Amino acid sequence: MSAWTAMAEHLSWGRYLAMGLMVLAGAAMQGVGGLGYAMFCAPLAAIFFPELVPGPLLAVGAPLALLAYLRERDALNRQVAAATLAGRVIGTFAAAGLLVLFSAHALSILFAVLILAAVSLSTLGWRVQPSTTNLSIAGVASGIMGTITAAGGPPFAIAMQHLAPATMRSTLGVVFFAGTIVSLTALAWVGRMGSGQWLLSLVLLPWMLGGFLASNHLARHISKATIRRWLLGTAAVSACIILLRVWL
Repeated sequence: MSAWTAMAEHLSWGRYLAMGLMVLAGAAMQGVGGLGYAMFCAPLAAIFFPELVPGPLLAVGAPLALLAYLRERDALNRQVAAATLAGRVIGTFAAAGLLVLFSAHALSILFAVLILAAVSLSTLGWRVQPSTTNLSIAGVASGIMGTITAAGGPPFAIAMQHLAPATMRSTLGVVFFAGTIVSLTALAWVGRMGSGQWLLSLVLLPWMLGGFLASNHLARHISKATIRRWLLGTAAVSACIILLRVWL
């Protein structure tokens, strides 16, 4: 039996439609705010569509991140992107060492509480400058959080909230694309990304494209202040979801 036939037998039209709408909404969120796809889709998929976690969701997210960069590549600040990506790589490796010293639950709680504190302070007027140092630190924190909790976006939301929206979206597009390619390579290496997962990713791509195209219009008409509130709200929700997972 081919992978295509096996998928068709186990994937009803109703289930496919629900998956597609989830991906469409997540792609639209990320196209507007620079992040949100993983935060929105991963918890829902873990509950309702476990076959999408982690490989197919990542495989759909990779071209989404690339499109976000290509749409606003002229706004990319290469120094910002390099600092952020370098920090992300360092944080990914650092996570392995931290997991030897501390439990994943303890680290998850620590980062979630720190993110909630940073969101609260930002709401009260604390201003995080998007310097290369701060962005590198955010990259390290994102790499650690992404490895331990699968939610690496909140540190970027805090550090990038005062960047120009186009620069932020193109920078995050580069960072998320590079990180996703590394993750997919690792999954394929250990046998967690086979032909069935790739086919499932393929049939969800039109929904991702639909959501991203919708964001083209929305991104031009949403103010910087609204995007900042969206980033802080996304970070807070992600932190709360992490705490809920640990508690459950």
